[in-house]
This record gives sequence, structure tokens and C-alpha cells, in this order.
Amino acid sequence: MEAYDFIVVGAGSAGCVLADRLSASGRHKVLLIEAGGSDRRFWIKVPLGYGKTYDDPSLNWCYTAKPDAGLANRAAFWPRGRVIGGSSSINAMAYLQGLPHDFDDWETAGATGWNWQSVSATYSQLETFENRCETEGPSFGQVHVSDVGARMHPFSAHFLQAAQQAGWPVVDDLNGAIREGVVRLRCTVKNGRRWSAADAFLRPALKRQNLRVVSNALVERIVLQNGVATGVEYSQGTRRVQAMARREVIISAGAINSPQLLQLSGIGPAELMQRHGIKVQVNLPQVGQGLQDHLGISYQFAATEPTLNNRLGSWPGKIATGLQYLLTRAGPLSVPINQVSGFVRSDQGQRADLQIYCNPMSYAVRAGGKTDVAANAGFLICVQPCRPTSRGEVAITSADPNAAPDIRPYSLSTNEDCGLAIAAGRAAQKLADTPAIRSVLRDGPDIAAMSDNDLLADFQARASSIYHASCTCRMGASAKSSVLDARLRVHGVSGLRVIDASSFPNVTSGNTNAPVMMLAARGAEMILQDTAQPIRQGGAV
Repeated sequence: MEAYDFIVVGAGSAGCVLADRLSASGRHKVLLIEAGGSDRRFWIKVPLGYGKTYDDPSLNWCYTAKPDAGLANRAAFWPRGRVIGGSSSINAMAYLQGLPHDFDDWETAGATGWNWQSVSATYSQLETFENRCETEGPSFGQVHVSDVGARMHPFSAHFLQAAQQAGWPVVDDLNGAIREGVVRLRCTVKNGRRWSAADAFLRPALKRQNLRVVSNALVERIVLQNGVATGVEYSQGTRRVQAMARREVIISAGAINSPQLLQLSGIGPAELMQRHGIKVQVNLPQVGQGLQDHLGISYQFAATEPTLNNRLGSWPGKIATGLQYLLTRAGPLSVPINQVSGFVRSDQGQRADLQIYCNPMSYAVRAGGKTDVAANAGFLICVQPCRPTSRGEVAITSADPNAAPDIRPYSLSTNEDCGLAIAAGRAAQKLADTPAIRSVLRDGPDIAAMSDNDLLADFQARASSIYHASCTCRMGASAKSSVLDARLRVHGVSGLRVIDASSFPNVTSGNTNAPVMMLAARGAEMILQDTAQPIRQGGAV
């Protein structure tokens, strides 16, 4: 049997950070297990290439949520990374820490020590900001955050002008002193290539002899002895392996797969596990509950000026753009599609409660995940509510670890969320009605004429996930209301933590990759602090 000090399940944004931090001293033997394969793929490294990885089952779990009553009974596509780097290898690379009150709310929810003052210190240790204002201070972290504004499509300047005309401030960086307004997005890109968590943390750590990475391996069960997590069982092709953890098992498989693995291991709602013939090890009803995600509503418009469609909407343009990138690492492929974004207040908001996305390209995403780029010039305006209150669930459908779990978002199940859906439409109306947008608008939906009822019905009919699934193994005060304590330990089990977006008490405002890496860095600190305890022998402490 293989034996390690720490076993980390999942080589995504959290797992890569943990593998680096836990192996850094050289004192601890670490095993990192990933269900997917190598991230050394051309379309992963190209910043605009995630349109190609979005629905690739060799890199992506390609989940589909159950039909959602709040979204006109539509079954939404939910991509999740199944590759080294996890979702940080297939995401849109936007880097936003979140808003300070997000983390103060975590502490209020029972995650003691996770307030903004505490987490902001961790962020500053992780990051290196390109072209950051001198007043913000130097940064020397592993996460490279680039300012690619100079390489963005010229059309994006219209969005910034429109934001000012809508009464929203245009600022330099939403990770700086000012957290409200509209910006040219900072992103995890370095030298014209995606800078994933694998690039930032795992690749340097692989030089250490005390870290082993096993890929294309599915963890099927956490091994428990007398209430202690002592290891995992995983399959790699036809080979089945049991690995022992002398200190801890850390689950970092994401908001869908982490609760699934706990439930498959007998940790979760007793009735659910009994229904599928799984022995109940710990009855922990909140495992898989509390699912949160961001929903966005997009409006596509035809433009009177050239946009990215003029380059990427035809084969000659695609070939020319590809050659430009191969020769120079520049051009449209070197910049993520979400070019302008920001946090703004709705008419009812006392603080920023909506996120705007503006893209200099129009495109459609089919139900199965395929992306179709329009041939003619166009642009997109998207708005998402920042802090939804609806909560869904993730539940296994079988004792078979290869069976996809049920994902039930229960979107728009609160009056507050319905009101925010209307507010999102109103914000899009405000932006689209500015002189800056009207001057370049050739055709598109007449959203100005839509009433509140129209906006809500449209949101229900067309809104889609922004892919920020979280909170299914959330931290909290007790086992009655949560899965983890404030040190990310699973209630009722020794030697077991969950560290990923599922650990969030509430979804943060904006994109979730940065908060996950911060969470993992703090989680690693907690684990190393606890290593003062004796190593387990034979499953006992």
C-alpha cells in the first residue's frame, strides 16, 4: 500500500496550491490525484482558446444540470475542468478577488477568521500584478495577473465610454483600493499564454522529490477507520489502488465532485446514501446542499464598426489570426473574450450587487456547449446578480463513482433573486441606451421597451450559468447548518478537509478562481499549523 503524509484529491485551482504549499518544506510526502490528464494542450494555453475546451469531454466533465423550474424547465450545460489545473485550465481567466463584504459575510455565517482583513493579506502574498499602481505596493506572488488593456480590441473603448454615460465610474483595477466601477479586466495571462494554477503552483512544485502527481485516476472512495480518514481508493484504467494518508486527506474536487465523493464514501445525508446501498459512516445532511451559482443574461447586438467577429467569424480570418498568434503570441487569440467588466449598483442596491460583462464579439452557445461565432460585426452585453440567495443541491444518483450526480440549481427560487433578475435587465437597458452604444448599434433586441415582467420572463427563458458553482460543502458553525468548521475540517470526521469552491459559505461577487486560490493558501497554512500533532499510526491519532 502506498503511504503519504497528505493526499490531495483534485489538481484544480485549490489542489495545485495545496500541493505546492504542503510539499514546500520537503518534510512531508504528498500525493496529488487528478481525474483528468495533461494540460499541455494548445487550446488550453491560448487565452481565447477556451471556446474549444468548453465542451471537450477529454478536458471537461461536461455536466448537465437537471431541468430547472426557475429557468423555464431548461437543463443547463455545466462545464467543469477535468484536467491538470482543473477549471483554471478552461476558464475565462478573469481575476477578481471579490468584494470586501463577501468575506465579512463568510465570518457572519460561521467561518470565523475569514473576514476581509484576514483574506486580503493572503491575496497580497499570492499575487504579482503587472503594471500595478505604485501606491498599491510591490507584489511578488506566484499568480501572475496581467493588464492586457493595450491588446484589447479597439471596440471595447465604447463600453468604457458607455459606462461613464450610464453614471458608473471607470476605474483602473477592481482588485485595488476602489472596488466598484467598470474596468478593462485583469486576467491570469502571462506572455500571451494562460497562466493557470498548474502553471503558477504545480509546475514549480513538481521539481520536488516529495510530491507525486497521479493523473487520469478517479478517486472512488475515502477510506475511513473508526471515524478517521486514513486514505483513498482510486482507479487508473483497470488498476485499482489504495493509498494511505498518515496525516490528512484533503478533497479539492470542486463544488460538484467534492460532495459526490463524500456521499460515495458514506459521509452525507443518511437517507440518500441508504437509497443507493452505501453504508452510512457519518450522517451529515448538509453535504451537497447549499449549491450557489451566478446566472447572467446576455444581449447580442449587430455593430456598425468592426469587432472580433470580423476576424473570427470566417475561416480566412481565423487562419490569419492563428498565424499571428503562432508567430508573435499577439493578436485576438492572446486576450480573453471578457474584456470589460465591473461591479455596479442596481437602483435598489446599497452596494454593488450586479456584475457587467461587455465583449467585442457576438456569439451563441448551443445547449450542448458548442460556440457559434457570428460572421458579421457584433457585440455582447451581459449582466449577472452578484449575490444570489437561491440554493440548490448536488446528490449522487448511484453508488457507481462514474455516474454523474444530479445537479439541481433551484434558480430564482426567492423573491430577492427574481428582483435582481429584473435589475440585471434594467442595467443592460441603461448601458444599451447610452449615446456611446447607440452610435455603434446597427441592430439588436429592443430591450428598452421591455417591462419588469418582460425582463423577468426573458431572464427565465434565456439566462445561463456563469460557471461559479460553490457552497456545497460550506463552512459554518455546526453540523446542522454546514459541512465544515472554520478550519475546513469535515464535521464528525478526523483527518479530512474539503478545500475548494464548495467550502465557500456564500458565493463571492464575481469570478471565483481568485477566491479559491486564496482559500487553498489559507487552508494549507491551517494544515501545516496542525502538523504539530503526532502522525497517525494504523488509523489512530
